[in-house]
Amino acid sequence: MSKAMRQMLGQPGRVGVAHGEAVRDPISDEANDPPREHPHTGSAKQLTGTGGLLEAALTRQNLQAAWKRVKANKGAAGVDGLDIEQTAQVIRQRWPEIRQALLQGRYRPSPVRKVLIPKPDGTQRELGIPTVTDRLIQQALLQVLQPLIDPTFSEHSHGFRPGRRAHDAVKAARAYVQSGKRVVVDVDLAKFFDRVNHDILIDRLRKRIDDAGLIRLIRAYLNAGIMDGGVVVDRHLGTPQGGPLSPLLANVLLDEVDKALEARSYCFARYADDCNVYVGSKKAGERVMAYLRKLYTGLKLQINEAKSAVVSAFGRKFLGYALWVAKGREVKCKVAEKPLNNFKARIRQLTRRSGGRSMAQVVEKLRPYLLGWKAYFGMAQTPRVWRELDEWLRHRLRAIQLRQWKRPRAIYRELKALGASEDVAKQVAGNCHRWWRNSNGAIKRVLTIAYFDQLGVPRLS
Repeated sequence: MSKAMRQMLGQPGRVGVAHGEAVRDPISDEANDPPREHPHTGSAKQLTGTGGLLEAALTRQNLQAAWKRVKANKGAAGVDGLDIEQTAQVIRQRWPEIRQALLQGRYRPSPVRKVLIPKPDGTQRELGIPTVTDRLIQQALLQVLQPLIDPTFSEHSHGFRPGRRAHDAVKAARAYVQSGKRVVVDVDLAKFFDRVNHDILIDRLRKRIDDAGLIRLIRAYLNAGIMDGGVVVDRHLGTPQGGPLSPLLANVLLDEVDKALEARSYCFARYADDCNVYVGSKKAGERVMAYLRKLYTGLKLQINEAKSAVVSAFGRKFLGYALWVAKGREVKCKVAEKPLNNFKARIRQLTRRSGGRSMAQVVEKLRPYLLGWKAYFGMAQTPRVWRELDEWLRHRLRAIQLRQWKRPRAIYRELKALGASEDVAKQVAGNCHRWWRNSNGAIKRVLTIAYFDQLGVPRLS
């Protein structure tokens, strides 16, 4: 904790119960059975003993944990243009005033800054970046609210929850299909985060917590405008992605649908606004789809009919994965076609032969992307695909290396230095202008798998 934050948090005030940072539980890799049914259905009962939550969120211990998390996440500046360190200096001077405004209900959050993030399919995802001060306050609220609200959520909900991840949802889907439910009701909500109805969300939140000051503050964050091109636009719908509270609020709203599905004993898995329901026939799937339309309409949400369907579970993408049947009728996971194509496109971009970069620089850019992709898609049960991707990647890297050496004499000299035989060095150097073809021939005896391991290129297989 920086000196600025220690001074900021050392202000007198009412002492509440500090829940501290919401630490994730260890994540289990085992999910062989479908998730168990939630014991309760319908709306969650209002949690007892939740008064004074705002005071608890503003305790020294909780704010220290919140600041540590915000600082670790880094992130861009908001509309005020202040980064983490600059905000710390401002808060050191103004924290008593900010804290008093928060407790008295006078605090007004700054508008969020609109940022458009390009998606692999060419479209853009809209983010709303709060100021660092507002991210700190939201994180402090999250750390108090999450331990109270999260246990009331459905066991079928896996997104943005402590101790849960996308892999759990995929494993649950695989278990349902393995049990014989081979038709999926795949529901895609149209611009969910942009269409969240504030009144409905606040109503559902009030049923869970009893703290008027905290509810008022969350309403203020929902109503904070969004700055687009230097102009602040009022916002009456939506909870833009980018703030710490947004995922929790989304789960509060969608939990009503989860509980309704549980009441009818449906098999489903939800991750944020991605929900798949697994049934035994297409006719049953059509009934579920009609029921979901009714539920989402009640929340004033809209299903994207073009992307939603009742289809076979095999080959249908869910969180980047698809399912297939192996020998013995075992259902397994693989990387879906679209993310696999996106991966190849990104690798081509990172390994352009005309980049003018050294091999070390190429590997430096490549390594974090490969490690991140492997960590997420490592659950795919397709060894042959992994081997082929590894071979394709090394092929591209060898082509880069040949292009960098360029001239026959340089290629010959470098290969000899790496221990190549006279014949191999001459053969590769003699075909120096055929970069792609030459990089998949005799040079493989020199630029081996071990060579790329030594450079730090991660293996996917």
